[in-house]
Amino acid sequence: MQDSFDITTLIFIVLAVFVIWRLRSVLGQKTGSEQPPFDPMSRRDAPLRPGNAPAEPDHNVVRLPGANGPRPAAEVPPAERWKGIAEPGTPTAQALDGIARLEPNFDAAGFLEGAKSAYEMIVTAFAQGDRSTLKDLLSREVYEGFERAITERERRGETVETTFVSIDKAEMAGAELQGKNAQIVVRFLSKLITATRDTSGAVVDGSLETVADVTDVWTFARTLGSRDPNWQLVATEAGQ
Repeated sequence: MQDSFDITTLIFIVLAVFVIWRLRSVLGQKTGSEQPPFDPMSRRDAPLRPGNAPAEPDHNVVRLPGANGPRPAAEVPPAERWKGIAEPGTPTAQALDGIARLEPNFDAAGFLEGAKSAYEMIVTAFAQGDRSTLKDLLSREVYEGFERAITERERRGETVETTFVSIDKAEMAGAELQGKNAQIVVRFLSKLITATRDTSGAVVDGSLETVADVTDVWTFARTLGSRDPNWQLVATEAGQ
């Protein structure tokens, strides 16, 4: 009986070894370099973190303003906060401090760069009679004044040609804050070529060959904390 049991056990052992060997030969062995099973949800659900972000740049990503911008003004020492913009303790600096308290990411240098772009856009749009562009950049009162001038010019059949040669300087000439209503005054020094033609094409004002030095003092305003980030032009005057 013992011999029969031993022979039967041995037969099962041999069969088991044979089956294991066949399975290994058909399925293969793990080498440690296998890719994990594909999970169709993993790319959609896994959050992007440093280390698992895609190697190729994603051209559909739009970086929000301020994401990599300058330090908030409140974090800069008062003596350096508005360096090159306004002297510490002046009414302009105090108004800028108030603006920064309400909107900590306010960047005065960035504001001036934006003002330069707006200045060129507005002057060009006025020369071209582009009312749509002007309406988005001007307060209602200023727009009405510009629109009247454009309409009168069109009535006379005149056209204006304006070319920017350069904007040599844009400096902050003042600032004021009342509640949440902020105003910033900017003095622009620019070089322009501008001429007005009549219905026959003759130049009746300005010159197409002369570069004129122009000084303008413009006031921009905005309600701080509003969802609209744009500043509007609320007043213009010729500077000295």
